[in-house]
Amino acid sequence: MQGTLTPPLVSVPSQSTSSNQGPPPTASQISNVGPQPSKTLSPSAKSKPTNVRHMRRIIAEDAEWSLAIVPLLTELCIQHIIKNFEKNPILKQLLPEHQQKVLNHLSPDLPLAVTANLIEDENYWRRCCTKRWPVCHVSKHGGSWKHMFFERHLENLLKHFIPGTTDPSVILDLLPLCRNYVRRIRVDQFLPPVQLPTSPLTREPSESESEVDSEEPTMDHYQLGDLVAGLIHLEELDLVYGVKDCGMNFEWNLFLFTYRDCHSLAATIKACHTLKIFRLTRSKVDDEKARILIRSLLDHPALRELDLSHNLIGDRGARAAAKLLSHSRLRVLNLANNQVRGPGAQSLAHALAHNTNLISLNLRLNCLEDEGGQALAHALQTNKCLTTLNLGGNELSEPTATLLAQVLAINTTLTSINLSCNHIGLDGGKQLLEGMSDNKTLLEFDLRLSDVAQESEYLIGQALCANREAARQRTLNPGYLTSPIIANDPDHSVE
Repeated sequence: MQGTLTPPLVSVPSQSTSSNQGPPPTASQISNVGPQPSKTLSPSAKSKPTNVRHMRRIIAEDAEWSLAIVPLLTELCIQHIIKNFEKNPILKQLLPEHQQKVLNHLSPDLPLAVTANLIEDENYWRRCCTKRWPVCHVSKHGGSWKHMFFERHLENLLKHFIPGTTDPSVILDLLPLCRNYVRRIRVDQFLPPVQLPTSPLTREPSESESEVDSEEPTMDHYQLGDLVAGLIHLEELDLVYGVKDCGMNFEWNLFLFTYRDCHSLAATIKACHTLKIFRLTRSKVDDEKARILIRSLLDHPALRELDLSHNLIGDRGARAAAKLLSHSRLRVLNLANNQVRGPGAQSLAHALAHNTNLISLNLRLNCLEDEGGQALAHALQTNKCLTTLNLGGNELSEPTATLLAQVLAINTTLTSINLSCNHIGLDGGKQLLEGMSDNKTLLEFDLRLSDVAQESEYLIGQALCANREAARQRTLNPGYLTSPIIANDPDHSVE
């Protein structure tokens, strides 16, 4: 070290030196030791032990060095595993506490081929999600961060897939990694091919297609068959065939759901026996395409919810949906914002009268008029399972309100009715109020913008508040009685 005086080396006698040697040399004697000219020693002199002691040289290289700052071998091994995890993923062989240390420091950018089937730690997948997406609603994905990551990652690939341009293996190669974690697919756009073909279809139209339909361009979108077949736990499929943010490139053909798309999708959902929820909205699904899709769902073993809202479905499509009610265990049917009229509503009412599974029916924003409204009201007089009915915006008037008032007096399953944006009128409102006087189960009744008198609407609201309070009391105390028992009334007799 610079500035350190190095003492000269001197000989130090070994511990085996005899005790009759003289005392050790003094400091002055050591300082006088220097290079001496060599002398020839006689044999007798060589045999005599020398009186010289060897000295050690000690230099402090780091004055702050301490054994405490040396990393443990375990920590060094963990750091090495983290650094080389992509090439040599070691995790299951470690102790639980060491596994957690490795997981806490792994990069969220590691290839999915390494992490997908190896890492189950939710904290790691939470870091992967929050780094990639600023808003994360894990509750919509079963409360699992890993499921959320793979579902949203797959959805992103589907939304940006361009037929004829993107390699299909980009999606199919993900199947072995995500098949156990994807239970829901929600795609709000399907991109068409880059070059939109203008030649007509070369194939012969099927029986369900018209001559006009056979001339539609072959602008088919990504076919989901192979993907869905590999997702063994898929339960929900929510699709929109259209393009978001098309800007100046807007064309109506960008929003075309072709017959080839329809047939392919029908075969896909028919083969997916785990599917519980199917939604196809805002995709210009007309009667023919609706019939193709619904035909594939007849006798489906698991389907519980069907949503075909915001399409172009008319009476023929509604009749197909009515047939589905008789050949499935459907619980929720949504045909809102379509073109269903009276005949279609009558078909649905006929199926509803004998149905024992459906609990929610949404026909909002159609054109049922009183012909369809009265048919549904008659069906509710015998139906014992429907709890939610939405008939808002259907040009209903007083005749429908009169029959619904009779339903309210005897029905004990309905908990929510929506008649908003209709023409119920003052007399219709009074009759609904009279029906509510005998109803103890309805909890929600939407009469906004339906020309009902303010007083009638207020009194109906008071009856609903009483029903909600009674329902709350029944939840807290199953023996709670909502009304006094009248001995002379057979309808209120004690069993």
